[in-house]
Amino acid sequence: MKSTILQKMVLVAAIGFFPQFAIAQNDANAAAVKEVADIVAGLNHFPSDDDLAMLDAIIANSALAQGIRDMANAVASIEHSATEEGRGAMESIQANAQVPERAKVLARIIANISHTASADDKMKLADLFP
Repeated sequence: MKSTILQKMVLVAAIGFFPQFAIAQNDANAAAVKEVADIVAGLNHFPSDDDLAMLDAIIANSALAQGIRDMANAVASIEHSATEEGRGAMESIQANAQVPERAKVLARIIANISHTASADDKMKLADLFP
Protein backbone atom coordinates (compact mmCIF):
# COMPACT_ATOMS: atom_id res chain seq x y z
CA MET A 1 0.00 0.00 0.00
CA LYS A 2 2.78 2.42 0.92
CA SER A 3 4.60 1.79 -2.35
CA THR A 4 1.43 2.61 -4.31
CA ILE A 5 1.07 5.92 -2.51
CA LEU A 6 4.77 6.62 -2.99
CA GLN A 7 4.52 5.77 -6.69
CA LYS A 8 1.59 8.14 -7.07
CA MET A 9 3.47 10.91 -5.29
CA VAL A 10 6.48 10.40 -7.54
CA LEU A 11 4.23 10.42 -10.60
CA VAL A 12 2.53 13.66 -9.53
CA ALA A 13 5.91 15.25 -8.82
CA ALA A 14 7.25 14.17 -12.21
CA ILE A 15 4.20 15.46 -14.04
CA GLY A 16 4.57 18.77 -12.22
CA PHE A 17 8.26 18.96 -13.12
CA PHE A 18 8.01 18.37 -16.87
CA PRO A 19 5.78 21.36 -17.70
CA GLN A 20 8.21 23.59 -15.82
CA PHE A 21 11.08 22.10 -17.78
CA ALA A 22 9.17 22.57 -21.06
CA ILE A 23 8.41 26.19 -20.22
CA ALA A 24 12.06 26.87 -19.39
CA GLN A 25 13.13 25.16 -22.61
CA ASN A 26 10.64 27.21 -24.64
CA ASP A 27 11.93 30.40 -22.99
CA ALA A 28 15.49 29.45 -23.92
CA ASN A 29 14.46 28.70 -27.52
CA ALA A 30 12.57 32.01 -27.74
CA ALA A 31 15.57 33.95 -26.42
CA ALA A 32 17.95 32.19 -28.82
CA VAL A 33 15.81 32.72 -31.91
CA LYS A 34 15.37 36.41 -30.95
CA GLU A 35 19.14 36.73 -30.67
CA VAL A 36 19.57 35.19 -34.14
CA ALA A 37 16.92 37.56 -35.54
CA ASP A 38 18.63 40.57 -33.93
CA ILE A 39 21.97 39.53 -35.42
CA VAL A 40 20.40 39.10 -38.87
CA ALA A 41 18.75 42.53 -38.62
CA GLY A 42 22.10 44.15 -37.84
CA LEU A 43 24.24 42.04 -40.17
CA ASN A 44 26.55 43.92 -42.51
CA HIS A 45 28.23 41.50 -44.96
CA PHE A 46 29.16 39.03 -42.18
CA PRO A 47 28.68 38.60 -38.43
CA SER A 48 30.88 40.61 -36.07
CA ASP A 49 33.17 38.87 -33.58
CA ASP A 50 30.60 39.48 -30.81
CA ASP A 51 27.87 38.08 -33.05
CA LEU A 52 29.97 35.01 -33.82
CA ALA A 53 30.54 34.39 -30.09
CA MET A 54 26.79 34.52 -29.46
CA LEU A 55 26.03 32.32 -32.48
CA ASP A 56 28.67 29.79 -31.41
CA ALA A 57 27.07 29.62 -27.95
CA ILE A 58 23.67 28.96 -29.54
CA ILE A 59 25.13 26.32 -31.88
CA ALA A 60 26.81 24.53 -28.95
CA ASN A 61 23.69 24.52 -26.74
CA SER A 62 22.22 21.06 -27.30
CA ALA A 63 19.21 21.97 -25.13
CA LEU A 64 17.96 24.30 -27.89
CA ALA A 65 15.85 23.15 -30.82
CA GLN A 66 17.91 21.86 -33.74
CA GLY A 67 16.28 24.34 -36.13
CA ILE A 68 17.45 27.28 -34.02
CA ARG A 69 20.97 25.88 -33.91
CA ASP A 70 20.80 25.40 -37.70
CA MET A 71 19.75 29.05 -38.12
CA ALA A 72 22.64 30.18 -35.91
CA ASN A 73 25.04 28.03 -37.92
CA ALA A 74 23.78 29.43 -41.22
CA VAL A 75 24.15 33.02 -39.97
CA ALA A 76 27.61 32.32 -38.53
CA SER A 77 28.82 31.18 -41.96
CA ILE A 78 27.43 34.17 -43.88
CA GLU A 79 30.00 36.04 -45.93
CA HIS A 80 27.90 38.47 -47.98
CA SER A 81 25.27 35.73 -48.41
CA ALA A 82 24.33 32.38 -46.93
CA THR A 83 26.35 29.37 -47.98
CA GLU A 84 24.76 26.65 -50.06
CA GLU A 85 24.64 24.44 -46.96
CA GLY A 86 23.02 27.25 -44.96
CA ARG A 87 20.42 27.87 -47.66
CA GLY A 88 19.63 24.15 -47.74
CA ALA A 89 19.13 24.07 -43.98
CA MET A 90 16.87 27.14 -44.16
CA GLU A 91 14.81 25.52 -46.95
CA SER A 92 14.32 22.47 -44.71
CA ILE A 93 13.09 24.70 -41.89
CA GLN A 94 10.68 26.49 -44.22
CA ALA A 95 9.32 23.15 -45.48
CA ASN A 96 8.74 21.75 -41.98
CA ALA A 97 5.04 21.94 -41.08
CA GLN A 98 5.84 21.93 -37.34
CA VAL A 99 7.95 25.10 -37.48
CA PRO A 100 6.16 28.29 -36.39
CA GLU A 101 5.51 30.82 -39.15
CA ARG A 102 7.77 33.49 -37.65
CA ALA A 103 10.68 31.03 -37.66
CA LYS A 104 9.96 30.23 -41.31
CA VAL A 105 10.10 33.96 -42.12
CA LEU A 106 13.47 34.24 -40.34
CA ALA A 107 14.76 31.19 -42.23
CA ARG A 108 13.66 32.75 -45.55
CA ILE A 109 15.43 36.01 -44.70
CA ILE A 110 18.62 34.14 -43.75
CA ALA A 111 18.53 32.10 -46.96
CA ASN A 112 18.03 35.17 -49.15
CA ILE A 113 20.30 37.67 -47.41
CA SER A 114 22.62 39.60 -49.69
CA HIS A 115 25.19 41.66 -47.76
CA THR A 116 22.49 42.85 -45.34
CA ALA A 117 18.81 42.28 -44.67
CA SER A 118 16.55 44.51 -46.74
CA ALA A 119 14.69 47.36 -45.05
CA ASP A 120 11.46 45.38 -45.47
CA ASP A 121 13.03 42.29 -43.90
CA LYS A 122 14.37 44.34 -40.99
CA MET A 123 10.85 45.65 -40.37
CA LYS A 124 9.47 42.11 -40.47
CA LEU A 125 12.09 40.96 -37.97
CA ALA A 126 11.31 43.87 -35.66
CA ASP A 127 7.61 43.00 -35.79
CA LEU A 128 8.08 39.24 -35.35
CA PHE A 129 10.83 39.39 -32.72
CA PRO A 130 10.25 42.53 -30.62
